[in-house]
Amino acid sequence: MALVSLEELRAAQRRIAGVAVRTPLMPCPWAEDGNRRLWLKPENLQPTGAFKIRGAYNRLAALTEAERARGVVAQSSGNHAQAIAYAAQLLGIKAVIVMPDTSPAVKVENTRAFGAEVILVAPADRDTVPAELTERHGYVWVPPYDDPYIIAGQGTVGLEIGEDAPDELDTVLVPVSGGGLIGGTAAAIKLTTPGVRVIGVEPELAADATESFRTGERVVWPVADTYRTLADGLRTPSLGELNFEHLQAYVDDMVTVTEKEIRDAVAVLARRGRLVAEPSGAVTTAAYLYRGAELGGRVFAAVVSGGNVEPTVLSELLAA
Repeated sequence: MALVSLEELRAAQRRIAGVAVRTPLMPCPWAEDGNRRLWLKPENLQPTGAFKIRGAYNRLAALTEAERARGVVAQSSGNHAQAIAYAAQLLGIKAVIVMPDTSPAVKVENTRAFGAEVILVAPADRDTVPAELTERHGYVWVPPYDDPYIIAGQGTVGLEIGEDAPDELDTVLVPVSGGGLIGGTAAAIKLTTPGVRVIGVEPELAADATESFRTGERVVWPVADTYRTLADGLRTPSLGELNFEHLQAYVDDMVTVTEKEIRDAVAVLARRGRLVAEPSGAVTTAAYLYRGAELGGRVFAAVVSGGNVEPTVLSELLAA
């Protein structure tokens, strides 16, 4: 399978203009540590609360009229769900979203609020039910990450970082789940700002991509294992096939963080950064705060991928 090109990334950037927010790159003087500095890319400021709107709108806007008339189906733990629902609403397309019954209530409610039909299933069935619905109803299946349009859309994060970054930027930290964000962002960074390192970040309890990166083979973790992490957006048990190829081609390293480090990073982002980040979106800040010395960089950009956190969870993390 072909890797996404710079032309495809630029086309995605044009397609999503005016729909996805061009989020700023924010300096974080409170995070300076010796020679190390941090900038944040706050994708939690997107209209659906996460970066996923980029890939979702890019994919749906590229559908033919005949495909739009069929409607779409997607599977997601929440952020892709909301993004597809939002994009479908803007484009007048029927959307059916299959979500694990363990999904945070706030993500389920938001998806329904954008007009999508939500079907809750057991986590193990999340990735099989869409195929059944596609066969039965003729929907167009829009996967959450293993799709060139999705990867290119998410990669606009990397294009913006490259355009806005200070000259001293040397390291970009990106959360990893199915691989759409890391694949697209890494491609964009390497194709526009060569010399800048891209490092993927995962929870220790859902480190399938880290193992895949280290072994050179795409591995699959049991759902029961990945669902141990509080970072619900990073529980995908394996990278997509095309995403793994991007990881191999463009990513320089992978690092994992503990559950305590993720929890602490959520609180730090709220208290010091004035940003509401879900645990999945806080892993990169956790990597900077707790792994920065071993990563070797001086000026970091960390993608805060989303802010759709249950209020009760946020209250608990801030009270700790």
